[in-house]
Amino acid sequence: MAKLKEIIVVEGKDDTAAIKRALDADTIETNGSAISKSTIEKIRLAQEKRGVIIFTDPDFPGEKIRKTIAEKVPGCKHAFLAKHEARPLSDKGIGVEHARPESIRKALREAHQMEEDVPEIITKEALMEAGLVAGPMARRRRERLGELLKIGYTNGKQLHKRLMAFQIDKDTFQEALMKVLQEE
Repeated sequence: MAKLKEIIVVEGKDDTAAIKRALDADTIETNGSAISKSTIEKIRLAQEKRGVIIFTDPDFPGEKIRKTIAEKVPGCKHAFLAKHEARPLSDKGIGVEHARPESIRKALREAHQMEEDVPEIITKEALMEAGLVAGPMARRRRERLGELLKIGYTNGKQLHKRLMAFQIDKDTFQEALMKVLQEE
């Protein structure tokens, strides 16, 4: 098995163990959401030398870590797991450490880079009209849309930003939205 070129940023040692079960790769552990300056420097160096894939848990602390790293170390790729792929059999907790090796490999294969200052392709109004920002089904729709588009779960405000950052085109968005609506 060939070693993954990029270095994967994860939250802790259990995540590293899960990555190692799935493939041959190097990791940097943040050890929680209070990321030290030395860890940021390590990630910055890894990005310059080999590239970085941020692979955090699909929960609030994981998103906070992802956002912090993306702000301080631009150009990283992002890998996402759907919440159902990151739950243990006991259904207690959520995280990369609970994912099956196939799910980890798939998420890393589909990792992509966020772009800065990109034109608005899908408007906030379109998200409102699609029932993705407000309404009884909005949260579930956003969660499923994030899975289909491989951009992770977001709240209503983050969805617009993430669609722009990952340059999701209208056709791809519409196709995923139709699938979400058909599943209801």
